[in-house]
Amino acid sequence: MKRIPTFLKVRDSLIILALIFSSIFIFCVPSSYAQQAVFRAGASTANVTPFLGDVIVGGFGVPIANHVHDELHARTLVLDDGKVKLVFVIVDNVSINREVFDEAKRLIQEETQIPKEHVLMSAVHTHSATSASGAGEKRRGWNVGKPLDDYQRFLVRRMADGVRIALNNMEPARIGWGVGNVPQHLFNRRWKMKTPVVNPFGGQDQVVMNPGVGNTNMKEPAGATDPGVSFISVQSLGGRPIAVLANYSLHYVGGLPGDHLSADYFAMFADRVQELLKADRQDPPFVGILSNGTSGDVNNVDYRAPGTKYPPYAKMRLVANDVADEVLKVYKTIQHQNWVPLTAAQSELNLKVRKPDSKMLDYAQKVLAKPDSETPVHRLEKIYAGRTMQMQEWPDNIDVILQTFRIGELGIAAIPFEVFTETGLQIKAKSPFETSFTIELANGNYGYLPTPAQHKLGGYETWLSTNKVETEASEKIVTELLKLFNKLK
Repeated sequence: MKRIPTFLKVRDSLIILALIFSSIFIFCVPSSYAQQAVFRAGASTANVTPFLGDVIVGGFGVPIANHVHDELHARTLVLDDGKVKLVFVIVDNVSINREVFDEAKRLIQEETQIPKEHVLMSAVHTHSATSASGAGEKRRGWNVGKPLDDYQRFLVRRMADGVRIALNNMEPARIGWGVGNVPQHLFNRRWKMKTPVVNPFGGQDQVVMNPGVGNTNMKEPAGATDPGVSFISVQSLGGRPIAVLANYSLHYVGGLPGDHLSADYFAMFADRVQELLKADRQDPPFVGILSNGTSGDVNNVDYRAPGTKYPPYAKMRLVANDVADEVLKVYKTIQHQNWVPLTAAQSELNLKVRKPDSKMLDYAQKVLAKPDSETPVHRLEKIYAGRTMQMQEWPDNIDVILQTFRIGELGIAAIPFEVFTETGLQIKAKSPFETSFTIELANGNYGYLPTPAQHKLGGYETWLSTNKVETEASEKIVTELLKLFNKLK
């Protein structure tokens, strides 16, 4: 038998070892590369304070804005894992039409090359700002394809500028997240009544929104609350706070003069968390952000007992401080990571629009024809008669954007409605991620989103025009968001 020279054995062994190591490298390089990639973050604020003299929207009255208590902002956070960028833009306004957000995203993609699907934009739902959805009753109409007004164009430019500023502030960073618990300010504002009550359409509801303190007809709250305050924290590699983006499922607080412009407790939270983190004087500036969670049926008024009277702005400051204090407490316990993967998934869901039938139209016309001297069946009947007629201009179906972000093992959902808390809790419970939260009024606004069970109970949030889409919409949205989450997972 012919002997193989030793040097050939060594050579062959080296070749085999090289092949083995090459195979290991080929299969492991994505993970290895990911751990070596530099995670970066940047944040900014852009002033979007409306003009004095315009009307403040959010209630049934339309006071004129005569004073700015605190400037309104678009607050931006950009995250970058070395391959994918995700953008949050949270705006101090009651709600913003999809057309406005879409135009801002178009500019952002054109100027920064960040795909619009990677940009999440939402309104905080302050009731102390002027309209970003058109003037007067136009804000409730179908405005797709119509020119934007002066404030909408201003808002588009400032949102896009805010993203560019945040990109200019990008630096190597680390990221962490956590969840606190702030239950004391949350009350479901929808109450089941012992005896049904009349609604503006001549029918009866089993539920009343904001029934009033001491109402003897109240039986029990009609839904849940979510005490969780979720947040994302980004720091420089040296530990300097860059931004905190939090999420809390509470409507605006209010308690201010009717002619004041204000970002409500959302802005006060941003100021307080900056103070708590001792990030007041640094460059680039720290940015605190509070987004609105699923709070379409939740406010901070306990109708079971007489409430405390607060001076203007005092109650919203109390809420903001409690939320910020809880964030700080949890912040001290979280582990910031040097790198996590970022991904996004988005789809458009087609939903049927609720349209008035011939009976509803006939009733509305009769209400509008009533002389003002005649006692109304319901104090809002003429307002809703007009809105019933207006719903005729809406198309039969609409496409709404549903969006999800993945940040490591954190999942974030975005819905363009005022979402009931039970829907947000359902998404959290079924999410494939360890931690999840939902931002409402994101990428547009199509009114309230009650569940099918809540639709049966009636009440303000279910009335035609306040709610614009099919009664099964919330279930379809949850199903679609879970599909997107699982795609990211």
